[in-house]
Amino acid sequence: MNRRALSLFVVLWTSGCGYHFTAGGAPLPEGIRAVRVPVFANKTAEPGLEAVFTDAMRLQLVRAGLDSPPNAEAEIRGEILSVSAAGTLLTTTNALASYRLYSEVHVRLLKNGRTLADAAVTGFTDFLPGVDVLQTEANRGAALQRLAATLAHDGYERLATGW
Repeated sequence: MNRRALSLFVVLWTSGCGYHFTAGGAPLPEGIRAVRVPVFANKTAEPGLEAVFTDAMRLQLVRAGLDSPPNAEAEIRGEILSVSAAGTLLTTTNALASYRLYSEVHVRLLKNGRTLADAAVTGFTDFLPGVDVLQTEANRGAALQRLAATLAHDGYERLATGW
């Protein structure tokens, strides 16, 4: 390494380059720093989705650096409006190559019972069929976890930005 490159490296290293870590996600309106998330309402016929989507939103709040005490004055309420899966691709031998999982979720940010923001978010993710029903269901479950995380992130961002 020549002297000039070394000097540049030292200057950048000691100045910190302006790079720093921050909590993920935009701040919520009215300076909210603590939010509780009651169990989402499941408006679908599929049991157990409320746990998956509620956990995903709670994890999103952790990523955003927010506290989630049970007595927080603000809360995010969610409703899972739909979830469905359909085959997406056929191979040249007419075998199913993948599935696409869709979902729609509605989230509202409330403070002292007053709605500050609400958003409907939709999304999809793909998953592969397994060699048997159990593996296909395991793949579907993993896809559902990914989709819930994506919708929790998108929902949070929409609540935070009012978009």
